[in-house]
Amino acid sequence: MTKTNELILAIETSCDETSVAVIRGGREILSNIISSQIETHELFGGVVPEIASRKHVESITLIAEQAIAEAGVTLRDLSAIAVTQGPGLVGALLVGVVAAKSLAMALDLPLIAVHHIAGHIYANQLVHEIKYPCLALVVSGGHTELVALEREGSFRMIGRTRDDAVGEAYDKVARALHLPYPGGPHIDRLAVEAADETDLPRAWLEPDSYDFSFSGLKSAVLSVINQAKMRGQQLDEPALARGFQASVIDVLVTKALRAVRAEGAKQLLLCGGVAANRGLRAALAARCEAEGIPLLVPPLSLCTDNAAMIGAAAHLKFKHGEFTTLNMKAEPVLSLEEWSIGRGGHS
Repeated sequence: MTKTNELILAIETSCDETSVAVIRGGREILSNIISSQIETHELFGGVVPEIASRKHVESITLIAEQAIAEAGVTLRDLSAIAVTQGPGLVGALLVGVVAAKSLAMALDLPLIAVHHIAGHIYANQLVHEIKYPCLALVVSGGHTELVALEREGSFRMIGRTRDDAVGEAYDKVARALHLPYPGGPHIDRLAVEAADETDLPRAWLEPDSYDFSFSGLKSAVLSVINQAKMRGQQLDEPALARGFQASVIDVLVTKALRAVRAEGAKQLLLCGGVAANRGLRAALAARCEAEGIPLLVPPLSLCTDNAAMIGAAAHLKFKHGEFTTLNMKAEPVLSLEEWSIGRGGHS
């Protein structure tokens, strides 16, 4: 089997989705089975790490068997085993890491440790042709980052959140409005339906900064809610949701496009779970079209955590023969830059 037609079985258990996929050549999805725990964690208003780990243990074997069966291959057909090493919840990561190590050892196959954010970025490769240099805007529950890619598999962080990630901010605002978890889809729905918009601040930080900060915006939303309560006024929740989302989108889009121009990027890649947000997708698409910047966005099924994206990123390591030793550990805090091709900092 050639290095462009290899079969990688990939495992993703970084948070509250148990997923196993089989990917051919880094681009073709033969199977991508995902078991979500949203209904379980919804009762607590957020992910409970211990429960997430237990759910992964309960389902990982069944999900792997389903992925192999749906792909129409056997374990002997596989070329490598890939798994998310980090970042993520350490207990959840450990379930996937142990499963991947066991398979790699039993089948005598190479093991590939994958950075979770590299997976989100290369989810685009499953449906698009990526051209370099490019820029990735990563927006998820735990990450808000701008990443420059000069070449394939090379990552340079140029901006990141200094406090709450976008997804965290959405969840906290949704909780304040007594909306279900996860909050992003509910805020997005309210914002789209709103007739008015509450004016809220934008956190631009220093003039040349590509970093993000959303804690102040979250506080501003809470202030509007509290003022309405103290005055006995009816809160216009859709208008507040629309104002919150408009502030988030304005900062994300403006900084991303400024970074694209500064870096001379040929494409802008939108990645991560919040990439499913309709308001963000529409605003980014409109601005990119107006400025002649090609925008790549994965389909909704590949925005949230899934193993197919881990297999796509693992393909980069497979091509360069960069495999992981069996003493590899789960790393809840893992550097994306050190995971770059040729850096070898992932064992």
